[in-house]
Amino acid sequence: MTVLSVNLNKIAVLRNARGGHEPDLGKAAETCIAAGCGGITVHPRPDRRHITAEDVSLLAKLTRGRVEFNIEGNPFAPARSGYPGFVELARQARPAQATLVPDSDGQITSDHGFDLARDLPRLAPLVATLNQSGCRVSLFVDAGALEGFEAARAIGVARVELYTGPYAQAFASGHAANELSRCTETARRARAAGLGVNAGHDLDQQNLGAFKRAIPDLAEVSIGHALVSEALYDGLERTVRNYLAILAQSA
Repeated sequence: MTVLSVNLNKIAVLRNARGGHEPDLGKAAETCIAAGCGGITVHPRPDRRHITAEDVSLLAKLTRGRVEFNIEGNPFAPARSGYPGFVELARQARPAQATLVPDSDGQITSDHGFDLARDLPRLAPLVATLNQSGCRVSLFVDAGALEGFEAARAIGVARVELYTGPYAQAFASGHAANELSRCTETARRARAAGLGVNAGHDLDQQNLGAFKRAIPDLAEVSIGHALVSEALYDGLERTVRNYLAILAQSA
């Protein structure tokens, strides 16, 4: 069964745009959990543009023993005021999963994965620290990545997350076959190395079904921007249930 992990970044964006506590992040998480999601995802950034370190602490407590908590971020981002650094944040919160993403401070959103051949030596000690804290480690990778999965497994990586932005763009243009094939082959090679496969970025109700059918043993999808956008029209609980139905029907 593929887990739906709801990314709450955009709820925090709305809150921070006005200040105060509305919309309430805890209430949003409770609504998603009540609707049946299997996980909550956040991507705290050093500039605190949406999810903050305080939010991470709140959600770690709220999700513990109920659904998986997944924290995404750049493991090399140094500590600064209001942000203790990604590895320290994960050590404090002890999420079920830490998803490592090679994004810079100035990026609007994640737009590429790690180069495993180049980056694994630097990642190895951080992966070890996260594993010692009880976190399952996932690495964000591009569709089309074909090498380095055995080495990633050897340093303690448990999963990869496929960057699905190019697939979503190709699907919207009506020409998804090539990008879907790239995703499928990358997933096959990762699984052959003993890694689980997650996916995320620009997945929505239109393109998720075809993606899930192509990779039926997908472990997790992390969906935030599209889900929150759709929830503006249909409501958060109903939108989460819609996604769960797509995953079930595409099994």
